[in-house]
Amino acid sequence: MLRTLVAGLVVVAGLAVPMVAPQPAQAVPPGTYAYVTNFHANTVSVINTRTKTVAVTVPVGAAPWEVAVSPNGTRAYVTNRADDTVSVINTATDMVVATVPVGREPLGVAVSPDGTRAYVTNFSDNTVSVIKTATNTVVATIPVGAAPIGVAVSPKGTRAYVTNSDDDTVSVIKTAKKTVVATIPVGAYPFGVAVSPNGTRAYVTSLNDDTASVIKTKTNTVVATIPVGDAPQGVAVSPNGARAYVVNADDDTVSVIKTAKKTVVATIPVGHAPREVAVSPNGARAYVTNANADSVSVIKTATNAVVATIPVGDLPFGVAIGVVPCPGHGKPDHGKPGHGKARPGPADHGHRPCPR
Repeated sequence: MLRTLVAGLVVVAGLAVPMVAPQPAQAVPPGTYAYVTNFHANTVSVINTRTKTVAVTVPVGAAPWEVAVSPNGTRAYVTNRADDTVSVINTATDMVVATVPVGREPLGVAVSPDGTRAYVTNFSDNTVSVIKTATNTVVATIPVGAAPIGVAVSPKGTRAYVTNSDDDTVSVIKTAKKTVVATIPVGAYPFGVAVSPNGTRAYVTSLNDDTASVIKTKTNTVVATIPVGDAPQGVAVSPNGARAYVVNADDDTVSVIKTAKKTVVATIPVGHAPREVAVSPNGARAYVTNANADSVSVIKTATNAVVATIPVGDLPFGVAIGVVPCPGHGKPDHGKPGHGKARPGPADHGHRPCPR
């Protein structure tokens, strides 16, 4: 039988029928992965947390800065600082499936708990772009403070917290209204922000003050200022809320804050020029990007010790942890917190068998 390819059609016996494109295979086994943006390489390294090796390297846009993974583990969102876009990665295939234009110099990114929105800070526009994840389109642009960097969303999805580095404030966005409802003064050059699992506290690093501000979210006031290391940038809170991890870029350490006492209880040496940190879903490991060492330090949180160092791409910056679901098991998000989430195994380790 004669077959001829014509502009996306297959001509069979004189009839033109649409081609069915082959579907890409699952790139990695289901399990827990760390996604690392390599700023100078224009790539994302996908680390298998079980084997502590890079499983896949994904090309993205120019100068990727930060990354966030959807709650159901099916998508990773990467801000590309130099080309004003967000790359959307399908985590099952580790391929970019969409590129979303946003504002100038996008830096921070966070996904809502229901997975329906991604929030992106545009450093040079003083705005936040709101991406509708179902369509990969910007549905709102929210003015915030000067030179926004970090963004975090509350566990219920009702508020987004944005660090404004040039005016030493945090903008509080009411997500339903897409408007700023409070502006909170913090330390000098606020950089990173993370919200506690119960939503009662937000932790903000101030790069020029060498401090972390603790915000009481009910009143939008700073209730504590904690001295940390030199030039703090990234911050993450453990899943049980007991610890906050602050990356100190200029002294190559991570400060571990006991949140109940609001004090630093450990200082962990990591690689050269660390930038960001993410904690595994079970809280057993923290992953720190070392920009000038082209590596990721893996911290065992029970002992506050580095147990592995993983080579990645050129100038790693952002890091996020995601649980890639079994094929066909990444259910869509339904607009309610907790729906559509991938289910990690007890140890949150790399590969796990899928049900048949």
